[in-house]
Amino acid sequence: MEMTYAELDSELVTLLPSKETLFFNNNWVGIYASNSSVALNAATVLSQANSAAVQTIVVGQG
Repeated sequence: MEMTYAELDSELVTLLPSKETLFFNNNWVGIYASNSSVALNAATVLSQANSAAVQTIVVGQG
């Protein structure tokens, strides 16, 4: 959709009133985050062990 400068100039802006619907305007969220990684290098000589981390984030909002 294209708009001309005249149409754009005729548009009006109105501020909406503030909405305070939460008690004390607080919003609590439970967040659980974990990062886990394991590498094993046992009984070896001149060897290497690599590990990639897996990250999980869970957000619960009620």
